[in-house]
Amino acid sequence: MTNNVRTTLVTTVDSNKNKYSVRQYSSARKARLLQSTIGRPSTEDFIKYIEGNMIPNCNITRDNIIRAEDIFGPNFGSLKGKMTRRPTQHVDISWTSVPQEIIQQYGEVTLAVDVMAINKIPFLMMTSRNIHFGTAELICNKTKNTLMMSIQQVARAYKARVSVYVTY
Repeated sequence: MTNNVRTTLVTTVDSNKNKYSVRQYSSARKARLLQSTIGRPSTEDFIKYIEGNMIPNCNITRDNIIRAEDIFGPNFGSLKGKMTRRPTQHVDISWTSVPQEIIQQYGEVTLAVDVMAINKIPFLMMTSRNIHFGTAELICNKTKNTLMMSIQQVARAYKARVSVYVTY
């Protein structure tokens, strides 16, 4: 019989706090409070401010800041908004011809059409059966001519992309 035992180790503030004396922990808390008070600079910038005497009458030292980082972890407030977003890679879309088997199987498209309102703004919703391609179009009113123009526009899109025969 196998005994599946899994262990997860979690480092907590309490276990980190026990590595230091009461006075060191208190100074680390003061350092973290000051860091939050002055606008949550990064740890490196905060150390530069302290070492450059940019904060008058401050009794926080570099060691206090490093201890605060060790006990409490990184200051999440100083991380927020400062991380840069990496640009996504470009997605190249190239249209290829649709295989003949698909055109034969789904060549006749049936559209399910409905008018949906969001905050009293009408939209014409269309979904093709079998293919499950959905479209939504903002319409100015719910008259027959407006609805037919929207349906014909979607039908032209199907004809242009797949050479599908659409019947009304």
